Amino acid sequence: MTLLISTFAAVIFTFLWYKNAPEDKYKFSILCWIFWGASLMWLVDALFEFAEQKEQYFVPAAADMINDTFLGLSVVALGMVAWIICLVVKDPRGIVRSSLLKRSTN
Repeated sequence: MTLLISTFAAVIFTFLWYKNAPEDKYKFSILCWIFWGASLMWLVDALFEFAEQKEQYFVPAAADMINDTFLGLSVVALGMVAWIICLVVKDPRGIVRSSLLKRSTN
């Protein structure tokens, strides 16, 4: 589930990045790197787990599926938090800077 969730997130944000590619105002490229990296990590994990468990890999317990789903969603949430931090620091639209300047002049 972790591989599926992170790969779906990678595909979605790659599409959004490609759609807005010339500008990349919202830095979707950062999310692409984060989620494709996570997908690659989960793929390697799945390969090693398959090598260890063989055909039992394809019949996971319900508790394992639920845990993997929560882990996958946590990875996506953490990636989004990292993206938001990068977005606030880079401030492509100047919103944070204007807000800080407005507060300092009042």
